[in-house]
Amino acid sequence: MKLYTTAKAPNPRRVVMFMAEKGIEGLEEVQVNIMAGEHRADWYRAKNPAARVPALELDDGRVLSETRAICTYLEGLHPGSNLMGETFEERAFIEEADRRVELLLFLQIANCIRHTHPALAVLEQPQFKDYGVSQGEKLRETAKWLDGVLATQPYVAGERFTIADITAFCGLEFARGLLKYRPGEEGLTHLQAWRDRIAARASAQKAY
Repeated sequence: MKLYTTAKAPNPRRVVMFMAEKGIEGLEEVQVNIMAGEHRADWYRAKNPAARVPALELDDGRVLSETRAICTYLEGLHPGSNLMGETFEERAFIEEADRRVELLLFLQIANCIRHTHPALAVLEQPQFKDYGVSQGEKLRETAKWLDGVLATQPYVAGERFTIADITAFCGLEFARGLLKYRPGEEGLTHLQAWRDRIAARASAQKAY
């Protein structure tokens, strides 16, 4: 199998961190330079018409091109160190938590950066600055909600580390790098403490 990825991009980082947590090694990685437009090249569009990273090419030639679908496939191949739920009940609650942080926090951060940061103008044309600014305001509302969640439980989905923590962490690290966002500086002490704990994990270091 081949993983088409981009160093430091948040969605590919989710997959790399997921793999590191599960101890998955030996998967061929192909770097796609999105800043140079390689994701729009004909050879890549033939694999992923959406022209986004990451993408996982299976041995039979089929391609998975959604981050969570890739993780679901890898979880099925490597069920040890479970990150998506052991029972149907646990899977449902972990998926709910993961989707919430993806569709709210993660997406708000991505939209803010893509529409306000000059360096990403090459990826987002046209940029709508007002929209990006509004997304930055919304991400802070979502961060306050997540801070409240983490005041009552150690991890995003409950009592153990799961894919939901990976999604939230990779989103926050994207904001940390390009928006210089630090939850602790805005009084979100629970979210900051959680971020610092996750950042200390070996998978977080490997996925950087």
